Amino acid sequence: MSSGPRTTPNPFVKLALDLGPLILFFMIYRYAGIMAATTAFMVITAVSLGIGWWIERRLHPMPIVTAVVVLVFGGLTLWYDNETFIKLKPTLIYSIFAVLLLGGLLVKRPLLQPLMGNLWRLDSAGWHKLTFRFGIFFLLMAVANEIIWRHFSTDDWVTWKTFGIFPATLLFGFLQAPLIQRHSLPDEES
Repeated sequence: MSSGPRTTPNPFVKLALDLGPLILFFMIYRYAGIMAATTAFMVITAVSLGIGWWIERRLHPMPIVTAVVVLVFGGLTLWYDNETFIKLKPTLIYSIFAVLLLGGLLVKRPLLQPLMGNLWRLDSAGWHKLTFRFGIFFLLMAVANEIIWRHFSTDDWVTWKTFGIFPATLLFGFLQAPLIQRHSLPDEES
């Protein structure tokens, strides 16, 4: 899916495109409830994906998977007037990512490399270890989402979704810095 020259988005623009739908979901939920928030989440996710394509002239796999799941599960939430579907969305997304990453390792393909190879230049062992760690992280995030939505209130789940998932992901990413540094390739090898 490409046409025209690719540009790399400003990191702050990328962050806004990633976090914008989530922040809007939280704000609208607080004022208008889960159904209105779900509707807005679906719209802004599609808009965010479109803006990302417009900037880079390509779509990355993870945002596409996320957008499809948001639209399907958001649509089911609205159609059946049942918030369970939107609460299942993070579980499904994290499970898909975990299965893809860990499954890729079973066939000796660290699938994190094609997704993040433009960020880091690592040796083969580094990509395998990092892919395994991210696969386990996504699996744990799926389990955490299941526990929270099943045993806590919708308010608690929305707070977790908004203020728990992103910081946990950032912290996990920062904790990978020593591994990334140990397995980084010198510039002449990359």
